[in-house]
Amino acid sequence: MAELVFFSGTMDCGKSTLALQMDHNHRARGRHGVVFTRLDRAGESVLSSRLGLATDAVELAGDIDVFETVVAQLTAGDRVDYLICDEAQFYQPEQIDQLARVVDELDIEVFAFGITADFRTRLFPGSQRLLELADRVEVLQVAALCWCGRRATHNARVVDGLMVVEGEQVVVGDTATSASEVEYEVLCRRHHMRRMNARAAHAAAASADVLPFDLDACPLPPRP
Repeated sequence: MAELVFFSGTMDCGKSTLALQMDHNHRARGRHGVVFTRLDRAGESVLSSRLGLATDAVELAGDIDVFETVVAQLTAGDRVDYLICDEAQFYQPEQIDQLARVVDELDIEVFAFGITADFRTRLFPGSQRLLELADRVEVLQVAALCWCGRRATHNARVVDGLMVVEGEQVVVGDTATSASEVEYEVLCRRHHMRRMNARAAHAAAASADVLPFDLDACPLPPRP
């Protein structure tokens, strides 16, 4: 039976790479799917990963009814076996409801990929609705790492090298270049709560006024 599955994780944990791989695997077995995305870092109507892979996608603007879009394709004679929905945190809650209808009424599998919480540690509306409706929630096992070496669990927004906790919920940036006006960095919970991103930690380490235990708030366990 078809399911609505939500693959979640922080940035840098391979969500888009997995989405691309799943689409490839299904197509390699003769299945036909539709790829949706929203506000991808590479631009409009594309699903991309930081590894350099990409594929064409349908840009899911806020006024698009996903259910009606799929029904229109089926009515036109197209075959649709599954949906790949990347950047699902940016979808409208009603679009998540429409994805559930695709599963329940059309018996089409839906694989959604997205970040759960924003830079303020608040749930994205689309992700919240997915957590409420999904048949399964899968947390990706590829561990993104904080600058301290711990597993990263939170997304931080960085402006001019410093972490910020105020602003619009959706501002597109990247984690791979300092040329962006807005960057993002993944941190462990403790360093996110201390607002200590990598640049702030480097500056603190260079200061004679900061003691080691002030800087390293979550030391790594000793090597065996």
